[in-house]
Amino acid sequence: MPDLRVRPHAPDADGAVLEVTPESAGWGHVGFKVVRLKPGQTFSGVQPGREACLVVVAGTANIIAGGAMFSEVGGRTGPFEERAPGAVYVPASMTYAVTAADTVELAVCTAPGRGGVGGPRLIAEADMPREVRGSGTNTRYVRNILPETQPAEGLLVVEVITPGGHWSSYPPHKHDTAAPAEETALEETYYHRLDPPQGFAIQRVYTDDRSLDETICVEDGDVVMVPRGYHPVGAAHGYDLYYLNVMAGPKRNWIFRNDPAHDWIVKPKT
Repeated sequence: MPDLRVRPHAPDADGAVLEVTPESAGWGHVGFKVVRLKPGQTFSGVQPGREACLVVVAGTANIIAGGAMFSEVGGRTGPFEERAPGAVYVPASMTYAVTAADTVELAVCTAPGRGGVGGPRLIAEADMPREVRGSGTNTRYVRNILPETQPAEGLLVVEVITPGGHWSSYPPHKHDTAAPAEETALEETYYHRLDPPQGFAIQRVYTDDRSLDETICVEDGDVVMVPRGYHPVGAAHGYDLYYLNVMAGPKRNWIFRNDPAHDWIVKPKT
């Protein structure tokens, strides 16, 4: 199994600083790329047999997909600003081009598809309301960018803000087994950003039998791959944590199972 932590590098010719492919991850569904663009720079792409959700994490971009033009997508200064990102859904095998109006941080989220869910579309800010999950030091702020209630073939995309000193994806949960009405099998990537950026967070990925049991020190810009198992995250005191999740699997449905050892945390007291 490859190292679960993927670190960014200096931008290549097209602006890419990080990429996870099914081949590099050793799995079958999720693809993820981060591109950093200078004003006026264009990133173009097409992936035969794969759909995409283009998330403008920061900055403003003009996006063309399949002949449709989406102007001034995004606009927030960074992932910690209290507003939704810009996002465009691109059906499978469709060519797209993203041109930066200012400095842009772009996440390219992909999964297998056949192009069967209509044309490209802008995902409106009104369709990405923020919700609060948890309580106390388990409080985090969630924004569903492409949930299962919105059209797509395989992709599920969500972003989360976890305040410093809080836990997230907690109690530990997993979604690696196809068990109808109980759990779905979904691969997942976590793209992490920290504020201030010199901070760190901790993510553990482990299975019931501990055949996989990794504890990862996450730094700004890292991706953690979750091929299976439970995957809680803790943000260090003083450092807010942002992460962008991409999930995909044989069935586009998010049903998870908490670690039985820790499920008591969210069960009502009797």
